[in-house]
Amino acid sequence: MIYCVEDDNSIRELMVYTLRAGGIEAEGFTDSVPFWAAMKLKKPELIILDIMLPGEDGLSILNRLKSSPITEDIPVILATARGTEYDKVMGLDKGADDYLAKPFGMMEMVSRVKAVLRRTGKKQTERMLTCGDISMDIDRHIVSVGRAEIILTLKEFDLLKLFLENPMQVFSRDQLLSIVWGTDYMGETRTVDVHIGTLRTKLGEAGSVIKTVRGVGYRLDQEAAEG
Repeated sequence: MIYCVEDDNSIRELMVYTLRAGGIEAEGFTDSVPFWAAMKLKKPELIILDIMLPGEDGLSILNRLKSSPITEDIPVILATARGTEYDKVMGLDKGADDYLAKPFGMMEMVSRVKAVLRRTGKKQTERMLTCGDISMDIDRHIVSVGRAEIILTLKEFDLLKLFLENPMQVFSRDQLLSIVWGTDYMGETRTVDVHIGTLRTKLGEAGSVIKTVRGVGYRLDQEAAEG
């Protein structure tokens, strides 16, 4: 799935049409609001991101993506009509994988998308996270305990991924809300407790590695899993 964030309707519709015609799933978004809403439901393989957007601009979106452990590995191609070298350099420095200078041809766009996916694909498919009997295949979105596959919701998966990538690190409930649910989430920290509870239940005995740090939050105890 490719997400295209572009406020020009004709360009966005053509981008999505071209990608789909080439056998690539794609969805388009006019600005950051529907984009972030979609990100909470499904993470794309790649994002094409216009720099000049109404409201939150592309560089701000890119910074948020690369600042979160949940989304930092999603490849991003920046699209900009600006002719200055500064914007391209800023985008690449912030973690963008490539850029498209407007006006660009649709075949060039498809070629760059495929090139970025080739460059990042091996790294993504090889990414396996483990802790004791728990294993996570990030690219295939599969979690197993021993030989049994465990079905998790998106938020449960994201929580477990965060813990597995940061063993022994304590996360407060507010930090977990910000990282997993997003900085604009208006819910209560009780949401975190509920999801941690269901995650532990689904993991069975292996779920005991997720420890409660009284008065602070939660951490994954890798030493307990290895002991």
